[in-house]
Amino acid sequence: MKIKRFVLGMYQENCYLVWHDQTKKGFLVDPGTYSEAITDFIKENNIELECIVLTHAHGDHIGGLERFMSEFNAPVYIHEKEAPILKDANKNESLGIVGYKIEIDADRLLKDGEELEIGGIPIKILHTPGHTPGGMCIYVGSYLISGDTLFAESIGRTDFRYSSTDDLINAVKNKLYSLPDDTIVLPGHGLETSIGHEKKRNPFVRP
Repeated sequence: MKIKRFVLGMYQENCYLVWHDQTKKGFLVDPGTYSEAITDFIKENNIELECIVLTHAHGDHIGGLERFMSEFNAPVYIHEKEAPILKDANKNESLGIVGYKIEIDADRLLKDGEELEIGGIPIKILHTPGHTPGGMCIYVGSYLISGDTLFAESIGRTDFRYSSTDDLINAVKNKLYSLPDDTIVLPGHGLETSIGHEKKRNPFVRP
């Protein structure tokens, strides 16, 4: 398995391409804006994009979604509790963030603890509400793609009308901190970290 990070847009959002180095099949996570660099990389490396997976539906994570869906005929996966936000531009704040409304029906709704395989890559879905009601993390191999739940020595914002600080802290403590300490955390913004480092250094959530 290979993972490549692309930093996109004015919000410096991390988009991740995950693929199996033998089957050449994979998935894209959180395309915050459309990027020809991503399209070129996928085509040049003969990667078959099986789906697009969203950790949550805020505008800075979905700005490139429609273009990538169309270009690669890729379905969209999202947590079941996040689907209403993806469908509502007022809730996902796409107009204010990317300048146009995005309202999309997801193709597959995921559940907490669900395990699935994409292109031969097993992944597990961890529902981590707080930043948004249906925020989730993707546990794949020894990596955790954490969206806007957990950052390097920080956590996601909880000042939206549907956010919950308590829910976010509980999700990090009870679900993420139970993962192995050497799990590499790939956040929605900023640099990678590890579960072990966050348990020691994150000032917002203590074990």
